Amino acid sequence: MHKTPIQIRFNDVDQMGHVNNTVIMEYFDLGKEAFFSAHGLSPVKSDFTVIIVHYEVDFLSQIGFHDTIHVETEIERFGTKSLTVMQRVVASDSGAVCATCRTVMSGYRRSTRTSAPIPEEVKEWLSR
Repeated sequence: MHKTPIQIRFNDVDQMGHVNNTVIMEYFDLGKEAFFSAHGLSPVKSDFTVIIVHYEVDFLSQIGFHDTIHVETEIERFGTKSLTVMQRVVASDSGAVCATCRTVMSGYRRSTRTSAPIPEEVKEWLSR
């Protein structure tokens, strides 16, 4: 499991004093980018990449401006042309899960602009 610390910014917080749900989606994106980069799959440098085709989010508890949080990211499963990423926003001090996100991503070739099978070496990189 990969952990990405998140710095909550002033503009992430709404008038109710908690992080807006739409901003939490940005936190999940930061976690995915850090996860893929740490595992050798640059989102912008190679012909093969993965793109989001579906996601499901559950918001479980509020996140306040002064909370310390991180995003946990891991691959839940691989298919031939897709993979499923499981993520959690976690309160670092208590370990409480604040939100979860399950994202289905499709393999994609930039050169052909089409879906593509996920290469075995990419599956190996992401499984480390």
